[in-house]
Amino acid sequence: MDTKAMPIAAQTESNHAGIVIKDPRTGDFLWSVPEPEPAEVAHAVKVARKAAGGWAAVPTAERGSRLHAAARALDAAKAVLAGLNASETGRPESEALAGIDAGVSTLIQYAEVGPVHRGRSLNGNRFASDYTLAEPRGVAVLLTPWNDPVAVACGLIGAALVTGNTVIHKPSERCPRLGEALGEVLAPAFPPGVLNTLSGGAGVGKLLTQAGVDVIAHVGSSAAGARIAEAGLRSGAHVIRENGGNDPLLVDRDVDPLWAAEQAAIGAFSNSGQICTSVERIYVHADIARPFCVALEAEAALRNSKGSVAPLVDTRMRDEVQAHVAQARELGAHAVEGGSVPEGPGSFYPATVLLDCTDTMQVMTEETFGPVAPVQVVASFEEGLRQAASGKYGLAATVLTGNIAHAQQAIATLPVGTVKINAVFGGAPGGSAQPRGVSGHGFGYGPELLDEFSRVKVVHLAAPPQQAAAGAS
Repeated sequence: MDTKAMPIAAQTESNHAGIVIKDPRTGDFLWSVPEPEPAEVAHAVKVARKAAGGWAAVPTAERGSRLHAAARALDAAKAVLAGLNASETGRPESEALAGIDAGVSTLIQYAEVGPVHRGRSLNGNRFASDYTLAEPRGVAVLLTPWNDPVAVACGLIGAALVTGNTVIHKPSERCPRLGEALGEVLAPAFPPGVLNTLSGGAGVGKLLTQAGVDVIAHVGSSAAGARIAEAGLRSGAHVIRENGGNDPLLVDRDVDPLWAAEQAAIGAFSNSGQICTSVERIYVHADIARPFCVALEAEAALRNSKGSVAPLVDTRMRDEVQAHVAQARELGAHAVEGGSVPEGPGSFYPATVLLDCTDTMQVMTEETFGPVAPVQVVASFEEGLRQAASGKYGLAATVLTGNIAHAQQAIATLPVGTVKINAVFGGAPGGSAQPRGVSGHGFGYGPELLDEFSRVKVVHLAAPPQQAAAGAS
């Protein structure tokens, strides 16, 4: 597997061409990856289109077998891929390995679920058959993020391929070498042209969404998702989007504040806050606010003192996080831990706890995507639920409560795709959800993702009238 875009010795920051990657830990130049020209993008689409008919005709069981082979290849290459993930995004190798293991499991899941994905029988005339068939849409463009690059890519690749689509995968420009290496690992399990990888930035993504493909799946920012949805409307492509979130955590009065603070810290600081379903805003009942806030501050301080918060993916992302924090402080929030850019190289940002937050602050209304835990105290569960249900996002929400009535009230009220009661992360394998608002559209993951990559054909099969009459006699 060639994991080098060009010899490292030949690369310097002054002679780079294409996408430049710097080490998030040190700020040092790592490598550059060339961007494809428009003709190369068009050629990739042509190759995928040419392969589409043959791949769609492959029996689903064989497609599943090839996914199993891809999963084995991924498992064998995980050490190399985890190293690339750590180099390009700053993610600790142990966490990168966990993400790759999740990718292996996801490929296996779709290898097993795909062959039993089936249509439905319909009630019709006794002497006729009515049923539906699931067919591949055709060529699928998959635009994947950098924060969990292998797991997310494998979910979309697995579902798209097992349903008979051919794929053009464009990984995030923040981890292009990793994306190319992933393609080199997986593609040999499939016929030529079935799985294609193109590195590149927003310009390449734009060309792909305008290339007349049949389905576009995007996991990334809401701003980019909105542009992709618009492109899909123009071209007629089916669009699947899991986009940004501003996920609330609502803490009820009857839970242990120390446990609640631990949950908040896990939700806000894991992967340096760079998870689409991170805890982005916290509403805590006034009755337990003081011990909760003290414990949350301690959780953040412990992570900072141990140096366990990995760097953000780059300084541009860190600048955006710091801008949100600075605006909150200007409007009256207090940073009891963290809250400023540390000295030294790289794109590190500390675990940060902001108290006295209000809904006038960007940290409470926008996706911050960093290790920031902004807290607002509420006088009642109902007030907290109203605040948690507000805003333009609709990805997920978490409620910590021992009151079953409050849990049911939250489930019924929160306008999000996923409601988690008493656990910020977790859930059954294969869980699927439909994001709402600017957080996206369509199912992501789970068996339902197979439906997103399929078209339904209704079949009515009947005999000619004279034959039907003879058969009835």
